Amino acid sequence: MARSLNEWLWQHEFWLPPGITWEDMQESEDVHYPQPRDLLLSIPFAFILVVIRCAFERAIALPLSSKLGVRDKQKPKAQPNPMLETFYSMCCKNPEEGELISLAKQCDLPVRKVERWFRHRRNTDRPSLSKKFCEACWRFTFYIISFFTGLAVLYDKPWLWDHRECWTGYPQQPLQPSLFWYYLLELSFYWSLVFTLPFDVKRKDFKEQIVHHAATIFLIGFSYCANYIRIGTLVMVIHDASDCFLEPTKIFNYMKWKKTCDSLFMIFSAVFLISRLVIFPYTVLYNTYYYSMEIFQPFFGYYFMNTLLIILQLLHVFWSCLIIHMVYKFILQGTMEKDMRSDTEESDKDEEREKIREKEKNGITYFSNVTSNNYIQRNGSEPLNNRTRLTNGHVKER
Repeated sequence: MARSLNEWLWQHEFWLPPGITWEDMQESEDVHYPQPRDLLLSIPFAFILVVIRCAFERAIALPLSSKLGVRDKQKPKAQPNPMLETFYSMCCKNPEEGELISLAKQCDLPVRKVERWFRHRRNTDRPSLSKKFCEACWRFTFYIISFFTGLAVLYDKPWLWDHRECWTGYPQQPLQPSLFWYYLLELSFYWSLVFTLPFDVKRKDFKEQIVHHAATIFLIGFSYCANYIRIGTLVMVIHDASDCFLEPTKIFNYMKWKKTCDSLFMIFSAVFLISRLVIFPYTVLYNTYYYSMEIFQPFFGYYFMNTLLIILQLLHVFWSCLIIHMVYKFILQGTMEKDMRSDTEESDKDEEREKIREKEKNGITYFSNVTSNNYIQRNGSEPLNNRTRLTNGHVKER
Protein backbone atom coordinates (compact mmCIF):
# COMPACT_ATOMS: atom_id res chain seq x y z
CA MET A 1 0.00 0.00 0.00
CA ALA A 2 2.72 2.47 1.01
CA ARG A 3 4.79 1.53 -2.02
CA SER A 4 1.85 2.05 -4.38
CA LEU A 5 1.12 5.43 -2.80
CA ASN A 6 4.78 6.42 -3.12
CA GLU A 7 4.88 5.43 -6.79
CA TRP A 8 1.68 7.35 -7.49
CA LEU A 9 2.90 10.46 -5.67
CA TRP A 10 6.20 10.65 -7.53
CA GLN A 11 4.88 10.25 -11.04
CA HIS A 12 6.93 12.50 -13.29
CA GLU A 13 3.72 13.89 -14.83
CA PHE A 14 3.01 15.65 -11.52
CA TRP A 15 6.40 17.22 -11.01
CA LEU A 16 8.08 17.66 -14.38
CA PRO A 17 7.09 19.25 -17.72
CA PRO A 18 5.83 17.05 -20.57
CA GLY A 19 8.61 15.05 -22.19
CA ILE A 20 10.84 15.06 -19.09
CA THR A 21 11.12 12.04 -16.76
CA TRP A 22 13.05 11.31 -13.58
CA GLU A 23 15.61 9.44 -15.69
CA ASP A 24 16.51 12.75 -17.28
CA MET A 25 17.26 14.14 -13.81
CA GLN A 26 19.90 11.56 -12.87
CA GLU A 27 22.82 12.96 -10.90
CA SER A 28 26.50 12.58 -11.70
CA GLU A 29 29.73 13.45 -9.90
CA ASP A 30 29.66 17.00 -11.24
CA VAL A 31 25.93 17.63 -11.50
CA HIS A 32 23.52 17.52 -8.56
CA TYR A 33 19.77 18.05 -8.67
CA PRO A 34 17.36 18.66 -5.78
CA GLN A 35 16.32 15.44 -4.04
CA PRO A 36 13.06 15.31 -2.02
CA ARG A 37 14.78 13.43 0.80
CA ASP A 38 16.98 16.50 1.38
CA LEU A 39 13.97 18.31 2.83
CA LEU A 40 13.88 15.94 5.81
CA LEU A 41 16.92 17.79 7.14
CA SER A 42 14.71 20.82 7.75
CA ILE A 43 12.93 19.09 10.67
CA PRO A 44 15.98 18.62 12.94
CA PHE A 45 17.27 22.03 11.84
CA ALA A 46 13.92 23.54 12.86
CA PHE A 47 14.29 22.10 16.38
CA ILE A 48 17.82 23.50 16.51
CA LEU A 49 16.41 26.94 15.62
CA VAL A 50 13.83 26.60 18.42
CA VAL A 51 16.63 25.87 20.91
CA ILE A 52 18.66 28.80 19.58
CA ARG A 53 15.62 31.04 19.87
CA CYS A 54 15.00 30.06 23.50
CA ALA A 55 18.63 30.75 24.37
CA PHE A 56 18.60 34.03 22.45
CA GLU A 57 15.43 35.30 24.12
CA ARG A 58 16.61 34.37 27.61
CA ALA A 59 20.24 35.47 27.34
CA ILE A 60 19.98 38.49 25.03
CA ALA A 61 16.44 39.73 24.31
CA LEU A 62 15.04 39.60 27.86
CA PRO A 63 17.95 41.48 29.53
CA LEU A 64 17.86 43.94 26.62
CA SER A 65 14.18 44.63 27.23
CA SER A 66 14.92 45.57 30.86
CA LYS A 67 17.77 47.89 29.88
CA LEU A 68 15.61 49.61 27.26
CA GLY A 69 12.82 50.24 29.73
CA VAL A 70 10.26 47.71 28.52
CA ARG A 71 8.10 47.07 31.58
CA ASP A 72 5.28 44.59 31.94
CA LYS A 73 1.99 46.06 33.08
CA GLN A 74 0.72 44.82 36.43
CA LYS A 75 -2.46 42.88 35.74
CA PRO A 76 -5.10 42.28 38.42
CA LYS A 77 -5.38 38.55 39.01
CA ALA A 78 -8.69 36.75 39.04
CA GLN A 79 -9.64 35.35 42.44
CA PRO A 80 -9.49 31.52 42.61
CA ASN A 81 -12.86 30.07 41.67
CA PRO A 82 -12.95 26.41 40.57
CA MET A 83 -16.38 26.64 38.93
CA LEU A 84 -15.54 29.70 36.84
CA GLU A 85 -12.10 28.31 36.03
CA THR A 86 -13.65 25.08 34.75
CA PHE A 87 -16.09 27.00 32.57
CA TYR A 88 -13.26 29.22 31.28
CA SER A 89 -11.05 26.26 30.37
CA MET A 90 -13.64 23.85 29.02
CA CYS A 91 -16.46 25.96 27.57
CA CYS A 92 -15.90 29.60 26.76
CA LYS A 93 -13.51 32.43 27.61
CA ASN A 94 -16.00 35.18 26.82
CA PRO A 95 -19.46 34.05 27.99
CA GLU A 96 -22.69 35.67 26.84
CA GLU A 97 -25.03 37.57 29.16
CA GLY A 98 -27.24 34.54 29.81
CA GLU A 99 -24.24 32.40 30.71
CA LEU A 100 -22.95 35.11 33.05
CA ILE A 101 -26.30 35.21 34.88
CA SER A 102 -26.36 31.43 35.20
CA LEU A 103 -22.77 31.33 36.52
CA ALA A 104 -23.53 34.14 38.96
CA LYS A 105 -26.43 32.14 40.42
CA GLN A 106 -24.33 28.99 40.71
CA CYS A 107 -21.47 30.84 42.43
CA ASP A 108 -23.78 33.07 44.49
CA LEU A 109 -21.99 36.18 43.18
CA PRO A 110 -23.15 39.40 41.52
CA VAL A 111 -23.20 39.28 37.73
CA ARG A 112 -20.81 42.22 37.52
CA LYS A 113 -18.28 40.43 39.70
CA VAL A 114 -18.44 37.33 37.49
CA GLU A 115 -17.98 39.51 34.43
CA ARG A 116 -14.96 41.18 36.06
CA TRP A 117 -13.50 37.76 36.91
CA PHE A 118 -13.59 36.69 33.24
CA ARG A 119 -12.11 40.01 32.17
CA HIS A 120 -9.20 39.64 34.58
CA ARG A 121 -8.76 35.99 33.62
CA ARG A 122 -8.55 36.84 29.90
CA ASN A 123 -6.05 39.60 30.60
CA THR A 124 -3.90 37.14 32.55
CA ASP A 125 -3.65 34.88 29.50
CA ARG A 126 -2.60 37.69 27.21
CA PRO A 127 1.15 37.82 26.51
CA SER A 128 3.29 40.27 28.43
CA LEU A 129 5.09 43.16 26.79
CA SER A 130 8.48 41.58 27.43
CA LYS A 131 7.35 38.39 25.67
CA LYS A 132 6.28 40.41 22.61
CA PHE A 133 9.60 42.27 22.70
CA CYS A 134 11.64 39.04 22.82
CA GLU A 135 9.67 37.50 19.95
CA ALA A 136 10.11 40.61 17.80
CA CYS A 137 13.88 40.66 18.55
CA TRP A 138 14.27 37.04 17.48
CA ARG A 139 12.35 37.47 14.24
CA PHE A 140 14.18 40.69 13.43
CA THR A 141 17.54 38.94 13.94
CA PHE A 142 16.53 36.07 11.69
CA TYR A 143 15.03 38.23 8.92
CA ILE A 144 18.15 40.39 8.79
CA ILE A 145 20.39 37.32 8.55
CA SER A 146 18.11 35.64 6.00
CA PHE A 147 17.70 38.75 3.82
CA PHE A 148 21.41 39.47 3.55
CA THR A 149 22.13 35.77 3.07
CA GLY A 150 19.72 35.81 0.14
CA LEU A 151 21.38 38.88 -1.36
CA ALA A 152 24.84 37.32 -0.93
CA VAL A 153 23.66 34.13 -2.63
CA LEU A 154 21.80 35.81 -5.50
CA TYR A 155 23.71 38.98 -6.32
CA ASP A 156 25.82 37.22 -9.01
CA LYS A 157 23.00 35.00 -10.32
CA PRO A 158 21.63 35.95 -13.76
CA TRP A 159 17.95 35.33 -12.88
CA LEU A 160 18.03 38.07 -10.24
CA TRP A 161 18.50 40.64 -13.01
CA ASP A 162 16.87 38.88 -15.98
CA HIS A 163 13.78 36.95 -14.85
CA ARG A 164 13.60 34.90 -18.05
CA GLU A 165 16.77 33.19 -16.88
CA CYS A 166 14.63 31.36 -14.32
CA TRP A 167 13.61 29.00 -17.12
CA THR A 168 16.82 28.61 -19.07
CA GLY A 169 17.46 24.86 -19.26
CA TYR A 170 14.55 24.06 -16.90
CA PRO A 171 14.13 21.58 -15.26
CA GLN A 172 17.70 20.39 -15.76
CA GLN A 173 19.22 23.17 -13.68
CA PRO A 174 21.99 21.93 -11.35
CA LEU A 175 21.62 22.68 -7.64
CA GLN A 176 24.39 24.85 -6.22
CA PRO A 177 25.41 24.30 -2.57
CA SER A 178 24.72 27.95 -1.63
CA LEU A 179 21.16 27.67 -2.93
CA PHE A 180 20.63 24.42 -1.01
CA TRP A 181 21.69 25.95 2.32
CA TYR A 182 19.64 29.06 1.69
CA TYR A 183 16.57 26.89 1.05
CA LEU A 184 17.27 24.80 4.13
CA LEU A 185 17.60 27.92 6.30
CA GLU A 186 14.25 29.34 5.17
CA LEU A 187 12.33 26.07 5.33
CA SER A 188 13.70 25.26 8.79
CA PHE A 189 12.65 28.68 10.07
CA TYR A 190 9.05 28.30 8.91
CA TRP A 191 8.87 24.81 10.39
CA SER A 192 10.11 26.29 13.68
CA LEU A 193 7.30 28.89 13.52
CA VAL A 194 4.80 26.05 13.14
CA PHE A 195 6.29 24.21 16.13
CA THR A 196 6.07 27.32 18.34
CA LEU A 197 2.60 28.46 17.22
CA PRO A 198 0.93 27.37 20.50
CA PHE A 199 3.43 29.45 22.50
CA ASP A 200 3.85 32.53 20.30
CA VAL A 201 1.88 35.76 20.60
CA LYS A 202 -1.56 35.18 19.08
CA ARG A 203 -2.84 38.12 17.06
CA LYS A 204 -6.16 38.78 15.40
CA ASP A 205 -4.89 37.38 12.09
CA PHE A 206 -3.87 34.09 13.71
CA LYS A 207 -5.80 32.01 11.15
CA GLU A 208 -4.27 33.92 8.26
CA GLN A 209 -0.84 33.31 9.78
CA ILE A 210 -1.48 29.56 9.82
CA VAL A 211 -2.54 29.66 6.17
CA HIS A 212 0.55 31.71 5.36
CA HIS A 213 2.94 29.28 7.10
CA ALA A 214 1.28 26.26 5.44
CA ALA A 215 1.35 27.83 1.98
CA THR A 216 4.97 28.90 2.46
CA ILE A 217 6.11 25.43 3.56
CA PHE A 218 4.25 23.77 0.69
CA LEU A 219 5.63 26.35 -1.72
CA ILE A 220 9.23 25.94 -0.57
CA GLY A 221 8.94 22.14 -0.49
CA PHE A 222 7.26 21.79 -3.88
CA SER A 223 9.53 24.33 -5.57
CA TYR A 224 12.53 22.37 -4.30
CA CYS A 225 11.23 18.98 -5.46
CA ALA A 226 10.19 20.31 -8.88
CA ASN A 227 13.43 22.31 -9.17
CA TYR A 228 11.73 25.71 -9.13
CA ILE A 229 14.76 26.82 -7.14
CA ARG A 230 15.30 30.07 -9.00
CA ILE A 231 11.72 31.24 -8.57
CA GLY A 232 11.75 30.12 -4.93
CA THR A 233 14.81 32.20 -4.09
CA LEU A 234 13.17 35.32 -5.57
CA VAL A 235 10.04 34.73 -3.47
CA MET A 236 12.05 34.40 -0.25
CA VAL A 237 14.16 37.53 -0.82
CA ILE A 238 11.09 39.64 -1.65
CA HIS A 239 9.32 38.52 1.54
CA ASP A 240 12.31 39.09 3.82
CA ALA A 241 12.82 42.65 2.51
CA SER A 242 9.71 44.09 4.17
CA ASP A 243 9.87 41.86 7.27
CA CYS A 244 13.22 43.46 8.13
CA PHE A 245 11.35 46.73 8.81
CA LEU A 246 8.26 45.27 10.49
CA GLU A 247 9.95 43.73 13.51
CA PRO A 248 12.01 46.81 14.55
CA THR A 249 8.78 48.83 14.26
CA LYS A 250 7.26 46.55 16.88
CA ILE A 251 10.37 46.79 19.05
CA PHE A 252 10.31 50.60 19.15
CA ASN A 253 6.57 50.50 19.80
CA TYR A 254 7.13 48.35 22.89
CA MET A 255 9.87 50.78 23.96
CA LYS A 256 7.41 53.73 23.65
CA TRP A 257 9.66 55.47 21.12
CA LYS A 258 6.66 56.91 19.30
CA LYS A 259 8.33 59.02 16.61
CA THR A 260 10.86 56.33 15.69
CA CYS A 261 8.08 53.73 15.58
CA ASP A 262 5.93 55.92 13.32
CA SER A 263 8.82 56.62 10.96
CA LEU A 264 9.78 52.96 10.68
CA PHE A 265 6.17 51.97 10.12
CA MET A 266 5.88 54.39 7.20
CA ILE A 267 9.08 52.93 5.70
CA PHE A 268 7.78 49.40 6.27
CA SER A 269 4.44 50.30 4.66
CA ALA A 270 6.15 51.65 1.55
CA VAL A 271 8.47 48.63 1.24
CA PHE A 272 5.65 46.16 1.89
CA LEU A 273 3.20 47.68 -0.60
CA ILE A 274 5.82 48.03 -3.32
CA SER A 275 7.39 44.60 -2.82
CA ARG A 276 4.17 42.62 -2.32
CA LEU A 277 1.76 44.44 -4.66
CA VAL A 278 4.16 45.49 -7.45
CA ILE A 279 7.44 43.55 -7.46
CA PHE A 280 5.99 40.17 -6.41
CA PRO A 281 3.23 40.08 -9.07
CA TYR A 282 5.61 41.15 -11.85
CA THR A 283 8.76 39.30 -10.80
CA VAL A 284 7.09 36.07 -9.66
CA LEU A 285 3.45 35.70 -10.71
CA TYR A 286 3.86 37.02 -14.25
CA ASN A 287 7.12 35.13 -14.53
CA THR A 288 5.69 31.74 -13.56
CA TYR A 289 2.42 32.26 -15.44
CA TYR A 290 3.70 33.68 -18.73
CA TYR A 291 7.49 33.38 -19.18
CA SER A 292 7.50 29.69 -18.23
CA MET A 293 5.12 28.91 -21.11
CA GLU A 294 7.87 29.94 -23.53
CA ILE A 295 9.82 26.87 -22.41
CA PHE A 296 7.21 24.13 -21.71
CA GLN A 297 3.50 23.38 -21.84
CA PRO A 298 1.28 23.53 -18.72
CA PHE A 299 1.30 20.52 -16.40
CA PHE A 300 0.13 19.71 -12.86
CA GLY A 301 3.15 21.28 -11.20
CA TYR A 302 2.61 24.49 -13.15
CA TYR A 303 -0.97 24.84 -11.89
CA PHE A 304 -0.11 23.80 -8.34
CA MET A 305 2.80 26.23 -8.12
CA ASN A 306 0.73 29.14 -9.41
CA THR A 307 -2.13 28.27 -7.03
CA LEU A 308 0.18 28.52 -4.02
CA LEU A 309 1.61 31.80 -5.30
CA ILE A 310 -1.88 33.23 -5.75
CA ILE A 311 -2.78 32.22 -2.17
CA LEU A 312 0.25 34.16 -0.98
CA GLN A 313 -0.80 37.13 -3.09
CA LEU A 314 -4.30 37.10 -1.59
CA LEU A 315 -2.73 37.20 1.86
CA HIS A 316 -0.60 40.12 0.68
CA VAL A 317 -3.76 41.96 -0.35
CA PHE A 318 -5.40 41.22 3.02
CA TRP A 319 -2.45 42.60 5.01
CA SER A 320 -2.07 45.52 2.60
CA CYS A 321 -5.64 46.59 3.39
CA LEU A 322 -4.81 46.65 7.11
CA ILE A 323 -1.64 48.63 6.49
CA ILE A 324 -3.36 51.16 4.21
CA HIS A 325 -6.06 51.65 6.85
CA MET A 326 -3.43 52.36 9.52
CA VAL A 327 -1.54 54.76 7.23
CA TYR A 328 -4.81 56.55 6.46
CA LYS A 329 -5.51 56.95 10.18
CA PHE A 330 -1.96 58.23 10.68
CA ILE A 331 -2.37 60.88 7.98
CA LEU A 332 -5.68 62.07 9.45
CA GLN A 333 -4.76 61.94 13.15
CA GLY A 334 -1.01 62.53 13.01
CA THR A 335 -0.32 59.54 15.24
CA MET A 336 -0.02 55.85 14.58
CA GLU A 337 -2.95 53.68 15.51
CA LYS A 338 -2.30 50.57 17.57
CA ASP A 339 -1.52 47.45 15.61
CA MET A 340 -4.89 46.22 14.33
CA ARG A 341 -3.54 42.67 14.48
CA SER A 342 -2.79 42.90 18.19
CA ASP A 343 -5.17 41.89 20.92
CA THR A 344 -5.46 44.70 23.47
CA GLU A 345 -6.18 44.23 27.14
CA GLU A 346 -9.66 44.82 28.46
CA SER A 347 -10.25 47.43 31.16
CA ASP A 348 -12.88 48.18 33.75
CA LYS A 349 -13.91 51.46 32.09
CA ASP A 350 -17.27 50.14 30.95
CA GLU A 351 -18.02 48.95 34.46
CA GLU A 352 -17.00 52.29 35.93
CA ARG A 353 -19.30 54.11 33.52
CA GLU A 354 -22.18 51.90 34.59
CA LYS A 355 -21.55 52.75 38.26
CA ILE A 356 -21.53 56.47 37.48
CA ARG A 357 -24.82 56.21 35.60
CA GLU A 358 -26.40 54.39 38.53
CA LYS A 359 -25.22 57.07 40.97
CA GLU A 360 -26.48 59.83 38.68
CA LYS A 361 -29.90 58.19 38.63
CA ASN A 362 -29.90 58.43 42.44
CA GLY A 363 -29.31 62.18 42.23
CA ILE A 364 -25.55 62.15 42.79
CA THR A 365 -23.54 64.20 40.30
CA TYR A 366 -19.79 64.23 39.93
CA PHE A 367 -17.79 67.20 38.70
CA SER A 368 -14.43 66.57 37.04
CA ASN A 369 -13.04 70.11 37.15
CA VAL A 370 -12.55 71.04 40.80
CA THR A 371 -9.86 73.13 42.35
CA SER A 372 -7.01 71.65 44.36
CA ASN A 373 -8.58 73.00 47.57
CA ASN A 374 -11.90 71.20 46.88
CA TYR A 375 -14.09 74.30 46.65
CA ILE A 376 -15.54 76.44 43.88
CA GLN A 377 -14.84 80.14 43.71
CA ARG A 378 -17.28 82.40 41.92
CA ASN A 379 -16.14 85.79 40.56
CA GLY A 380 -13.31 85.96 43.06
CA SER A 381 -15.59 85.71 46.12
CA GLU A 382 -14.64 83.94 49.32
CA PRO A 383 -14.93 80.17 49.56
CA LEU A 384 -18.44 78.91 49.99
CA ASN A 385 -17.41 76.48 52.72
CA ASN A 386 -16.57 79.44 55.00
CA ARG A 387 -20.05 81.00 54.73
CA THR A 388 -23.60 80.00 55.64
CA ARG A 389 -26.61 81.01 53.58
CA LEU A 390 -29.65 82.20 55.63
CA THR A 391 -33.27 81.64 54.70
CA ASN A 392 -33.75 85.30 53.70
CA GLY A 393 -30.97 85.01 51.13
CA HIS A 394 -28.28 86.86 53.14
CA VAL A 395 -24.89 85.32 53.88
CA LYS A 396 -23.54 84.99 57.36
CA GLU A 397 -19.86 84.57 58.10
CA ARG A 398 -18.95 81.49 60.17
